[in-house]
Formats: sequence, structure tokens, C-alpha cells
Amino acid sequence: MATGKIGVTTENIFPVIKKFLYSDHEIFLRELVSNAVDATQKIRTLSSFGEFKGELGTLDVRVTVDKEAGTLTVSDRGVGMTAEDIDKYINQIAFSGAEEFLEKYKDTANSIIGHFGLGFYSAFMVAKKVVINSLSYKDGAESVRWECDGSPEYTMSAGDRTDRGTDIILYIDEESKEFLDQIRIDTLLKKYCRFLPVPVISGKEQEWKDGKYVDTDRDLVVNATEPLWTKKPADLTDEDYRNFYSELYPGQDDPLFWIHLNVDYPFTLTGILYFPKIKSNFDINKNRISLYCNQVFVTDSVEGVVPEFMTLMQGVIDSPDIPLNVSRSYLQSDTAVKKISGYITKKVASRLEELFKADRAEYEKKWDDIRLFIIYGMLTDEKFCEQAMKFLLLKDTEGKYYTLDEYKTLVEASQTDSDGNIIYLYTTDPVAQHSYIKAANDKGYNVLLLDGQLDNHFVGLLEQKLEKTRLVRVDSDVIDNLIRKSGRKEADLTPLQRNIMTTVFNSQLPVIDKTSFLVSFEALAPTDQPIVITQNEYMRRMKDLAALQPGMNFYGELPDSYMLVVNTEHPLVVKMRDEASSALDAEIKPLADTVEKDNAEITAIRDAAKDAKLSAEDEQKVKDLEKAVADSREKQETIVRKYASGQPLVKQLIDLALLGNGLLKGEALSEFIRRSVSLL
Repeated sequence: MATGKIGVTTENIFPVIKKFLYSDHEIFLRELVSNAVDATQKIRTLSSFGEFKGELGTLDVRVTVDKEAGTLTVSDRGVGMTAEDIDKYINQIAFSGAEEFLEKYKDTANSIIGHFGLGFYSAFMVAKKVVINSLSYKDGAESVRWECDGSPEYTMSAGDRTDRGTDIILYIDEESKEFLDQIRIDTLLKKYCRFLPVPVISGKEQEWKDGKYVDTDRDLVVNATEPLWTKKPADLTDEDYRNFYSELYPGQDDPLFWIHLNVDYPFTLTGILYFPKIKSNFDINKNRISLYCNQVFVTDSVEGVVPEFMTLMQGVIDSPDIPLNVSRSYLQSDTAVKKISGYITKKVASRLEELFKADRAEYEKKWDDIRLFIIYGMLTDEKFCEQAMKFLLLKDTEGKYYTLDEYKTLVEASQTDSDGNIIYLYTTDPVAQHSYIKAANDKGYNVLLLDGQLDNHFVGLLEQKLEKTRLVRVDSDVIDNLIRKSGRKEADLTPLQRNIMTTVFNSQLPVIDKTSFLVSFEALAPTDQPIVITQNEYMRRMKDLAALQPGMNFYGELPDSYMLVVNTEHPLVVKMRDEASSALDAEIKPLADTVEKDNAEITAIRDAAKDAKLSAEDEQKVKDLEKAVADSREKQETIVRKYASGQPLVKQLIDLALLGNGLLKGEALSEFIRRSVSLL
């Protein structure tokens, strides 16, 4: 029997492993099984080249739990090891020094394993003692036993293995007894080893008998050795792809379509990505795609490998060019990973374009389900956005679909304003905004449906990409203002009438928390609504974006601002104007004339002084005149308010407009109902 010290430059290697790898301690099983699979693959390769002439026999990896003995064993029938092999690959751990080691890898457990051949040593995260019992395939080789209790000392002696291969026996420590539970081990094998190319056996298959599950004599193989992505696309059917999807994601609806990745230059990449049906409650799940390295599970956090928007997809990607042990910083900086990410983006875009061109009708049927994915991609990936402009569809309120070019052709003639801008009208809620949509349709205008979670951002993107094009929500102004044409009729009101009518409507507007109203007058068609409430496009967009982006809190705190647009051509408004003039002109006109005269005198005094400072006398005179103006205006407002309070029709028209916008609630709604009954 030989004894010795493991060749490291510090005696603290095992405490380091336990401390810095503890958070990922379950990956020890992946490492040991992967090593066993590698050894099995090597004997198969040596046999194929004639360098091993013996019988291969059954090639599998066995994981055995012995709860009574407190051991977990990983066994293979691979190449095995001689004493010299163990000395070379197990006893020598080469790295430059403890300080550099700790400094470089203290922040990421996965980075430690693999960088220094520590895959095997991950066993010490869960074991108080590890035994290797191995017999090499080489002619004349003798079995060897290696044993270590977690200190730098080891013993090596003759082993008792009689057939080719290796047993790794872990004596599980007290803190890790969970790894002596068969169900726990099977769960980990399913997670990390479900697609390894060599059968992995863990215990026996079970069947229900006499009211309980009992073991059969059949080995339980936990993995599929030839997963779908390793096969040629030409050899697979649609049913094969759907079945594989069901295996990956049990209980989910069939995917919309899929992409089979298969490239070997300038990097090696295989895999299958699926487009699932995305639910309307937008939730980016970061764990939809699994990353493998030569069929060994690496991670399901693939943000660094695939672009952010593709985290909405599901499936598997496999590349030996991405190391088995990766860190987030590695994924963000590695050149090969960046190339793979770019390739996947291009491949996905090409597949979408291919589907669009091959069967437009079928593509339109799936559009509502893939729209969120494509919009998200366009907003977050410039290269994808460029390609997506070819297969992006716009949907209108009639349920018809258009490409960007088709839609421009449809609306350019009718929806170009007097400044030469093409106006794309859209709705975010066709039910709530129905009256505005109808007003647009009555003018012969088309309205797009943009009711997705990302459409506030998408609207801005389209305006950047489309020349001389603006998108405005259909309720952001009266239709004649949304698409301004030349020769529009102005509201037919004298200054006095405008003043009176503004006060009439302002005085009857409700007080709503964090809401403000402005009154304006437009000469719309007599058949249009008497009053329309609109919301400024820019401010509404900013407030909507603020709800999604914490950095825009300033806009979120601003009150909702609405415009009360009074249609001066509507018969009811004409009647109200004439009645108000008849009732108020006699009292209001003298006050208005006084205000005009006093303001003119104030202006004259200031103009006479030019840039010089007013004399004390003139300054006092201006103050007196300004007070007189304020008093006259207050008198006007008092008179008009008193008049308006006795005009139920004013309040009724305002409330009707508020009701149409969902702004009439509580006591105001109850009062509206009561008033409506009395007016009937």
C-alpha cells in the first residue's frame, strides 16, 4: 500500500471546495456521472479504432444508493485507470496558489470546477470519504484502490475490481444525508443527465402491487441516449417534434412551430427551439430554454447565450463550445457565445420569414400568439428588428392583417395630414374607445388594434422606423384634429361668447382627484357628439411608460389631463350658446368692456415707460387697474356660474361625455342617473 500527499500548493483545498462550492453542491452528481460517461465513450472510441480488442459488453453507468452503508456509488465499464493514471489525474491538482485561486473564483462556484480538473473533487462537497476502485482496459493492468478522507493525505493499494471500469464510492457526510434518498438522486439525474449518450441506471423500475409501489427486476434507465436534437431534421416528422416538446414540458399546449438548430462551423451548435403559445398575462420566464454541453445539462439561465427576447421561447440548445462550467461573466464576454447568440437570432428571424412567405394565411392565424415575442424582439434587438420589418403584421379593428408596406398603401391617400405626415390611428381598447373608432371609420379612416403589453413602447419604435409617420391613439383628440386637413372651419364664437361658454362648462366640471380638464371649442359636424373628452397623446404615453419604467416617476406623478372639446356646430350647443348670450350679454358685456379698457390702459402705461422703471405713481395706478380687472372678472365668473348652475342640460352633456370615458363614478354617477330620470 502506498501513501502520499495530493499535489497541491495549499493544504486547504478541501475546505475551499466545501466553502465555495457548497451553494451548488448537488452538481457533484453531474460531474461524477459525466466523468463516467466520458470513460465509457472513450472505450467505445478505442474499440472502433482497434486500440481495444476485447469485448465491450454492456456499456452503461450505474448510480447506486446504499442507505444502510451510507454510500452513493457511481460505476462505469469504461477505460478504467491504472495506478499511474490515478497519480496523474487525481493526485495532481495544478494551480498557481491559494490567494490567486480564491480571489479569482470566490464569486462563482461553477467556475472552480473544471478550471483545475476539480470535477472529481466536487465529490468532497457531500462526502467525508471517497474511494476509487478501478481496473484499466490495458493488457496486464491491475486493479487499484484509492482512498481519501478529505485531507490532502490519500492511500493507494490493490483494488478488488475484476472487470474493466471504475467505481467511485462516496461515504456521504452527516450534512448531506439527502443524497442517500433514492427519490432525490433520481430527481437530480433527471435534471442533469436525462439526455446523456450512455444509459444511466438508477435502481429498479417500480410497479403498483398490493396497494404500494414495489421494485421489479428491470433496471430504471433515467435518460434518453439519443435526444431529438442529435438527429437529422430530414429524418424527423412533425409528430416527433411535438412528442419531444410534450416530454420536455408535460401538460402544455402544442407549440406553434419550432426551429431545429444544426451548425458545425464556425462553432458547433445543435438544438430545438419551440414557439409556445404565449399567454396574455405577460411574464418573462427565464428558465424556458435549457443549455447542454455534449448532452450534459449546464444551466437553464441562458440570458447570455440567447438574446433577451428569446427567453420567451422553450427548448434545448447544445454546444461543446460553451464549457460545462460557466459563469454569468463568462457568458457575457466570450466571443464564441456572442457568435452563437447572433446565429440564433438570425436563424429565428429567417424561420419566421420563411413561415410568413410559405403560408400567409396560416401565419396570420398564429400571429396573435407570436406577436408579443416578435414585438419584444424588435424592441430589444436591433438586428432582429431589421429582419422583423419584413414579416411584422399590423392588425386593424376589423381583424384584417397588413404588412408595413401594405398598410402604408392602404391609408396613405386618406390619412395624410396637411403637413404631409401619414397618421396611423390606433386603439388600445376597442370597447371603451368604440365611439372614437366609429367617428374615425365614419370619416373613412382605418384604426389599428394595439392592445398588447408592450405596445406603448412599440408605437414609439414604429415612429422611429417609418418615415413621415405618426401614431396617435384614436381618443387623443377629435378626429378632425387627429388628421388635420387644410380649409378646416373654425369655431364660430365671438370673444364674448367664448368667454361665457368657457366659464359655463368649466363651472360644471367635476372635481376628480389627480385629474384636470381644459375646455376647447371645435367646429365639428352637426351630427357629431356635442361634447367629446380627449386625452393628450404625448402626456398619456409618458404616463403609461412611467408605469413600466421606474425612472420616469416624474410623469407618473402628474395629473391625468383631459380636454373637454365642445362641438360648436351641434344643435344643442348652438341652443346653449344663444340662450346664454341672451341671458348674460347685458350684464357681462359692460364688465368685459371694462376689462378690455383697463387692460389697454395697463399696456399703455408699460409701453410708455419702455425699459425704464415705472414711477411710484404709475406703479400704483397699474396695481389699481389690475385689481379692477380681477374684480370685473370675478363678477363675470360669479354671474355665469350662477346661470350655469340652473342649466341641467350643461351638466347632463358633460356627464354623458364623462360616462363615455369611464370618468363618471360614485356620487356623480348617482346624481347623473337621478337627473336623467327627471329630464325624461
